[in-house]
Amino acid sequence: MEREEALEAAFYESEQGKQPCRDYLLSLSKDDRREVGSDIFAVQKGFPIGLPLCRKMDTNLWEVRSTIKKGISRVFFTIDGNKMMLLHGFTKKTQKTPQNEIETAKTRMKDYWELKK
Repeated sequence: MEREEALEAAFYESEQGKQPCRDYLLSLSKDDRREVGSDIFAVQKGFPIGLPLCRKMDTNLWEVRSTIKKGISRVFFTIDGNKMMLLHGFTKKTQKTPQNEIETAKTRMKDYWELKK
């Protein structure tokens, strides 16, 4: 089911002005970036959407799941009104998502909400 209005995608920005998820996406090959971007757009149009494309990881934290040439890409995000805030991205090599990657996303999400106050 498509949303009436697609979620607006935005990149989390640290206090130092860095956009780590954007940097991750730009580090991918053109084809991989296109694949991940297409999956993010599908989530923007269809959220809430479930597996295999999107999975809830924690309270207010979801992941976009993409298969790319280099492995398995994950992009963590939170929802703020009509905004899909892209927090953290990485390419995983194993089936299980490393706990440190989840913790990085949670830290950025907490930081985002605190900076927004």
